[in-house]
Amino acid sequence: MTPNWDDMRVFLAVAREESLSAAGRLLRIDPATVGRRVARLEASLDAPLFTKSQQGYVLTSAGERLMDHGLKAEEAMRAAAGAMAEPSERLSGQIRIGAPDGCANYLLPQVCGKICDANPNLDIQILALPRVINLSRREADMAVTVSAPTAGKLLVQKITDYKLHLVATQEYLADHPAVHSISTLGGHRMIGYIPDMIFDRELDYLVDLGVDRVALASNSVSVQLRQVSQGSGICIAHDFTLPFHPKLKKILVDQVSLTRSFHLVRHQGDQRNERLNRFAQALSQGIRDEVERLEAEASP
Repeated sequence: MTPNWDDMRVFLAVAREESLSAAGRLLRIDPATVGRRVARLEASLDAPLFTKSQQGYVLTSAGERLMDHGLKAEEAMRAAAGAMAEPSERLSGQIRIGAPDGCANYLLPQVCGKICDANPNLDIQILALPRVINLSRREADMAVTVSAPTAGKLLVQKITDYKLHLVATQEYLADHPAVHSISTLGGHRMIGYIPDMIFDRELDYLVDLGVDRVALASNSVSVQLRQVSQGSGICIAHDFTLPFHPKLKKILVDQVSLTRSFHLVRHQGDQRNERLNRFAQALSQGIRDEVERLEAEASP
């Protein structure tokens, strides 16, 4: 038997989601049907494609081999759909963006909201994960990253720079020893990322300041900022988050001022997809504009 494309779509969804129920939600079919489709595909290929573990459905060696071919088939189908689509002034369909926590929480809601206002038939999904988004397995159509990847068949373009500073509340600063230099940070409670969960060297801010202990840690930027806002300590914050946390005050601005960059990363095979090209352009411009607006609002 020759496997059909519908079964291959189901296989790819289970491989990505590692769950029949999650794959069913993605495809909008019930989990029992997902299971039957996977079983039918396995029968047609006469090979087990998944093993069930505590973590969910894991690809077997045969499944890994099929995954490579399935991704190529999916890319060809997407290219064909893009080529056949009628030109339109407005975008439609579904697009999924992967992004780090800070960007996903403080920039993309406004940016994507405006894009949807201009394109009422477009559905945008924001995948906020404290790790690198796996584009090769189509976890997302494109991703915003802090570091520009150097491996893989990817399209990478710089979106914009952004700034970060140390922050604390006025109440915290009044109740604790003066912070007059980087060397005095050791006497304060520092808030930051969980050290062994930092997935990008560009996010390891505190180590460069000589901070060897993070008393309150989270893999979420928004959690860190909530902790600082309630007067629990000091952290490094993106300037574009500060308008959302008016109690936070920049400190040691003349000694600590960091600059990082956002990059837009896409599948190389999508470079001729006009729909995704237009969306990528709108997304990049929207992020640039929003960073500029919020940083200006956060300036003293």
